[in-house]
Amino acid sequence: MNYSFEYIDIILLAMIAGFIFLRLRGILGKKTGFEGKLSSQFKKEFAQNIIKKQTQGQNFDDLEQKNFLRGAKIAYETIITDFSDSDNELTKCKALLSKKIYNQFNEALLERKSKGHFAEITFIGINSASIKDYKKVGDNFEVVVNFVSEIITCVKDKEKNIISGDSKKIKKVYDTWKFSKDLRSTNPNWLLIDTIT
Repeated sequence: MNYSFEYIDIILLAMIAGFIFLRLRGILGKKTGFEGKLSSQFKKEFAQNIIKKQTQGQNFDDLEQKNFLRGAKIAYETIITDFSDSDNELTKCKALLSKKIYNQFNEALLERKSKGHFAEITFIGINSASIKDYKKVGDNFEVVVNFVSEIITCVKDKEKNIISGDSKKIKKVYDTWKFSKDLRSTNPNWLLIDTIT
């Protein structure tokens, strides 16, 4: 009698397994055998449409500006804190800087390091960020942003004596930064290409 129940269990489990297999096949699909390469004409048209869409998408309406400013604030804080921390190296913000700006910042950090100085920073926050100007320049889209932020910062020597700044005083900082994005690139990142303090 026990043997008949075991057969029924096996049949039920097989039916459940079959049902699950058919559901997965229906959801995930099956291999059709067409694994061919895309034609060069398709690739060319696809690339042109992507560039056209990105160029048209740069009408920079209110929603686009709001989204851009959200990202610009994050980039601003990341760059400021990375440049002004105690390790004298650009570790977190390299992907956000153009080659020119990266080299300028790196030179300043190397000079600070050679003197045996290091910076300390407490980023309080951004009071305001507003778009001053934007335009398309060749294949790039550039946006100029005015930032007003509050930070506590100072530079110290090897003996931890303060050389410049104040480790207790909140300082209001006014910055104007220019960001750029290559419209042909699929990379969503904007790069900092210029700073005016």
